[in-house]
Amino acid sequence: MGGSEPNPYRASAQGYYSSSGYAAVWAEENTREAIFAAMKRREVYATTGPRISLRFFAGWNFTADHAQQPDIAQVGYSLGVPMGGDLIQNEENKAPTFLLRATKDPDGANLDRVQIIKGWRDGNGELQEKVYDVAFSANGKSANGKSDDRKLGSNGVLPSLGSTVNLNDANYQNTIGSPELSTTWRDPDFNGSEPAVYYVRVLQIPTPRWTVFDAKFYQQELPQDSPLVIEERAYSSPIWYTPEEAAR
Repeated sequence: MGGSEPNPYRASAQGYYSSSGYAAVWAEENTREAIFAAMKRREVYATTGPRISLRFFAGWNFTADHAQQPDIAQVGYSLGVPMGGDLIQNEENKAPTFLLRATKDPDGANLDRVQIIKGWRDGNGELQEKVYDVAFSANGKSANGKSDDRKLGSNGVLPSLGSTVNLNDANYQNTIGSPELSTTWRDPDFNGSEPAVYYVRVLQIPTPRWTVFDAKFYQQELPQDSPLVIEERAYSSPIWYTPEEAAR
């Protein structure tokens, strides 16, 4: 049987999708048993493609100095629980602290920001969600192309980092962003009586999408009906907080 004609609608729709991503596992050793054990305790994270390294812990006594330790994993395991873990309310009823570090793909783009996404059930039983920019690169590029040190606004909104993407050449420059972001963060809106869940999202600086690379390689016009720039990212497994009453 002869081949069917190309479907332009299918090709156009595929232009909106990104390429496949990766799943990462924090296992104690590179064995089948250790990998499955890590999966069972949910100590895993995923990326949209880049090999970003991500650590995420929750506890009650992390300090700013802990984020500067060479091996924050040692601190994280000793004072808290890792991604995928459960955090039970402490006797002092203080807000939890979170320790995290994200490192760029060695062969990829710099990092723009790290966010913690919190979801919780309020006193009325309604589900809520809030995004916090907890660590970010101050090295950006303003509209006139000059270096611009950005800061978190009083309203909690973080300005855009800018972009170095060159669509015609299908490339970008690591002249903005940071190779690594590390911080300790305390939930400013914590209510010890409300169950909550926290996870980390890491954003890279903007880079060309695969459609731009294909257009450059095959010497075709840039597609106008699909996104041309993407901010690749990584997502951690969540950490759950349970009030003492609900944990009994």
